[in-house]
Amino acid sequence: MAVLSKIREKSLFLIVIIGLALFAFVFDPSTIFDFLNSSKVNEVGQVNGESISREEFAQALENYKAQTGSRVSEMQAAKTVWNNLLRQKVYETQLNEAGITIGEADIMNALYDSPSVKGDARFQTTGIFDKEKLKEHLATIKADASPEWSLWQNYMVSLKNNLQKTTYDNLVGAGLGASLKEGEAQYLTENTKLTSDFVYVPFTSIKDSTVQVTKGEIGTYIKNHANEFQVEETRDIKFVKFDIEATPEDEEAIKSQVAVLLNDKVDEGVTIKGLKSTTDYTTFFNENDSETPLNQNIQFKATVSKVVADTVFKGNKGDVFGPYKDNGLFKISKITEVVNLPDSVKASHILIPFKGSNSATPETVKTEEEAKITADSLLTVVKANKSKFADLAKEFSADKSNAEKGGDLNWFTYNRMVPAFRDYSFENKTGDMGVVKSPFGFHIIKIDDQKNYQNAVKLATFSKKIEASEETENKVYENAESLAFELSKKINFDEAVKTKELNSLSAAGLKGLDENVPGIGTERQIVTWAFEQDVNEGDFKRFDVDGGFVVATLTNKAKKGLMTVDKAVSKVRPILAKEKKAAIISKKFTGASLEDIAKATEQRARKASDVNLKSPTISGVGFEPKVVGAMLNAKENELYKPVIGDKGVFAFVVSKKELPTTLPNYDSFRKRIETQRKSKSFQMYEAIKKASDVEDNMSSFYGI
Repeated sequence: MAVLSKIREKSLFLIVIIGLALFAFVFDPSTIFDFLNSSKVNEVGQVNGESISREEFAQALENYKAQTGSRVSEMQAAKTVWNNLLRQKVYETQLNEAGITIGEADIMNALYDSPSVKGDARFQTTGIFDKEKLKEHLATIKADASPEWSLWQNYMVSLKNNLQKTTYDNLVGAGLGASLKEGEAQYLTENTKLTSDFVYVPFTSIKDSTVQVTKGEIGTYIKNHANEFQVEETRDIKFVKFDIEATPEDEEAIKSQVAVLLNDKVDEGVTIKGLKSTTDYTTFFNENDSETPLNQNIQFKATVSKVVADTVFKGNKGDVFGPYKDNGLFKISKITEVVNLPDSVKASHILIPFKGSNSATPETVKTEEEAKITADSLLTVVKANKSKFADLAKEFSADKSNAEKGGDLNWFTYNRMVPAFRDYSFENKTGDMGVVKSPFGFHIIKIDDQKNYQNAVKLATFSKKIEASEETENKVYENAESLAFELSKKINFDEAVKTKELNSLSAAGLKGLDENVPGIGTERQIVTWAFEQDVNEGDFKRFDVDGGFVVATLTNKAKKGLMTVDKAVSKVRPILAKEKKAAIISKKFTGASLEDIAKATEQRARKASDVNLKSPTISGVGFEPKVVGAMLNAKENELYKPVIGDKGVFAFVVSKKELPTTLPNYDSFRKRIETQRKSKSFQMYEAIKKASDVEDNMSSFYGI
């Protein structure tokens, strides 16, 4: 009774709590466990204590997607936006600590210097950029609350971000010079030639099977190198993909459907023409639902499908071919025209643009009618005197890249030019001149030469996609459901797959914002499922995917933090094995001379000549920068042992160090060092980011 009394006393409080939890869940399911923490609900991360709110992230994401259109996926856009915001916050922190602020005047100056702004005719007076016109335009669209104002705001934010980066990089770069002494040291280090006698015992001399590396040792190594083994939260899955593919029976059925379209047929007393007899190809293609549109262009042999090219070019107008299989389609083709054309043309042109044409500039003032009159007048002149063509092209043509060459376009093939230009050039004769209109304006064309005349065809090619029938698709679905049913009986995934004689694949290390599943493709739904809070190891689900079905099971849930021993084995085991081999070999390096060590290790002493750090390769051993570096810093005629290299253990005595010729000046080396240092802005940023306090909760934005 006491418990019931307490519940009644607290009932209002419980109702409020439950209500808040449900509201949080509706807003974002992932927040149901964090609804009392407002920062969890309202932010996607923090950088050095400064919050990146959901609203800020969502607005930046929307702006980025508007800029890029559909060229990037949702997850690609999200990752880019997060990195941009992170970079912005990191640089702001650095500049604030340095007492530097990027102000409005800085942003406006960058805006004035922007090539796209300076080149905008709206902000020019007699062809010269006018700041006042730009200011007036911005004030107007801001006052009118025009949608254009938000675009300008976004652009100015990007300018500010770039200024922050450039300013910081320049500040750091100013302190990254180099002295002549450093230049001299670099020159000497790279070019000093070393002659050494050495004994080398490779790691391969000890069998891997004789070196045992325990999981405990791997765990200790991971803890001691924790920064190298930090991992994000990940998921591993196994899956079977059931592809919906046409069977041989499906292919035969489609082939028969296409074959029927070759000949006429009678339907309720009405004759429906087949491809053989029809001349109305547009209607035929539309009524029979061709997978590919009617191609009205002339085709040379090289552009016709290789499956039928040889046969087609032995045929005549009216001949039909097929059905034949080509690139996942069954096709039937008919020659509708045979022509004899050159495969290449050499021509010249004068381009006259008009307002609205693709080649128009802010200086273009002619209307379409006026441009046509100009083109016709120029044609009259050049027809009367062909020698004037080059000079007129230089004076009047808008195609400046060719105008200086007298309008000469050199040789071009059939498909290189826009249709109107192409048709005139290939269907007329050498020496002909005429005017044609294209999206770029009016062209006065002069055909200078033609070569390689050959037959070409117009080919009406109808196609039908080879795809699985409904019966086949249902069968594939049933196979996927059958596996899912077996798993529902708590049968082990691998056992179920083996029993049904299926092949499974695995995808390891899936991250919360991934959208691509190796072996399947872009399937964000599978990643989202794997990260759902109530999905545990061993759970499974069937998914409809592009081209089939997938039955997947979750095999591992890895938390954010230190990599597990099992995950790190492949990376750490070789490192520890090499260390153990080095220790075993080093114990054999006994004696006071190379001869003693050679005898103790059952190796022979070798000689390395003219070795330098610029190319740290030892003959007969390979690339060994650590060992060559040790030789460079060693005293002459003194034994050094053991020295651990990349490929084995060494003992050596440097017998000679040959310094390079002294240079009168080391400025070129100084400048090289300085350039190398200043070119590492990305590494500088990565170092600053690593040192920053970054909390990344972006995955919560997507309910993970």
